[in-house]
Amino acid sequence: MTDHPETGGISDEERLCRLQLSQSDNIGPATYHQLLDLYGTAAEAINALPDLASRASRGRRARLYPRERALQVIDRTQACAGHIVTHGETGFPQLLAQTVNPPPVLFVAGNADLLQQPTCAIVGSRNSSANGKRFARDIARELGQRGWKIASGLARGIDTAAHEASLDLGTIAVIATGLDLVYPPENAGLHEQIASSGCVVTEMPPGTQPRADLFPRRNRIIAGLAAGTVVIEAASRSGSLITARLANEIGREVFAMPGSPFDPRSAGTNKLIQDGAALVTSARDVLDVLERGHFYSTSTHQVSPATVSETAGHRSANTASSDLAPATVDDAHRRTIMELLGPDPVEVDVVARESGLPLRLVQIVIMELDLAGHLERHAGQRVSLLGQNKI
Repeated sequence: MTDHPETGGISDEERLCRLQLSQSDNIGPATYHQLLDLYGTAAEAINALPDLASRASRGRRARLYPRERALQVIDRTQACAGHIVTHGETGFPQLLAQTVNPPPVLFVAGNADLLQQPTCAIVGSRNSSANGKRFARDIARELGQRGWKIASGLARGIDTAAHEASLDLGTIAVIATGLDLVYPPENAGLHEQIASSGCVVTEMPPGTQPRADLFPRRNRIIAGLAAGTVVIEAASRSGSLITARLANEIGREVFAMPGSPFDPRSAGTNKLIQDGAALVTSARDVLDVLERGHFYSTSTHQVSPATVSETAGHRSANTASSDLAPATVDDAHRRTIMELLGPDPVEVDVVARESGLPLRLVQIVIMELDLAGHLERHAGQRVSLLGQNKI
């Protein structure tokens, strides 16, 4: 029998099912996690999927990723000297697991133990100055010497400098492609070195080419892995600011290096400081904050229970237990729930309370609407209807 997701140990079959579910059309991380919350295992969720999807009279349909293709993904991952770790397993990064709808599946190459170590992200401009690169190297090296692993995005400029300075101390490259592809191409050698002595991680399966929409997804993993994010040179519309915003939203520390007001590469970092980011001029500024023990115990490298409790608030405290008997849903229930939904976001727990129906039943109806393409999900476990949908 397949272990429950939260035990940390799953069978190869359950891992395959999780991979299938995570790669299925129209099943994003939020839907994936709710399916596992409702049904306990990916195998049971896959069994329930046809019935849930059949209730969609129009719009999109969830299409299960073929088992044969999932097996091929596993083979290609292993051919890259990589392996797959899914959310809920022991090897999944602890801080990332506590973020809003974390990636269901990670593809990892190299030293996966680094993903459990105290981590600080360093990101910044691709078109960086000599001083910016030097500062990134200095910060990365000093943090590394204190036992902190460095996470960045393997991009040109600041990312490259941070990775290079921390190669022998522990560096984590979070990429937006599959493990078998390198972007940018000029970092092929660095990619190989990190896969050998550090860790390369992505949520995209082998063969995935770089696309603009994948980089913000990559950035959320960088922010989620780290207790703090240091931004070094970032223009006003830089992708590094996305990483900083995401880090701030999940309660992580944000640091920024100040720069000249005449240098557009410092416009974003200066604005971060104006908005409350900690001004950083040396590694000591970062260490003074991160070594307070808020996120990690440096002696055990374990996540602080208090921090887990704080950041875990993104997942509903009232998640239905997977060992409950399946709820029976009829059209009267659906009408009741639909009447409580509209174009304005509302918390699922509020819908359950106002309807007087069990939360598990409400969640199943929400799942039906989601799989039918009638629902939009929002932060804070809130949902809204798309258009004038009626049952």
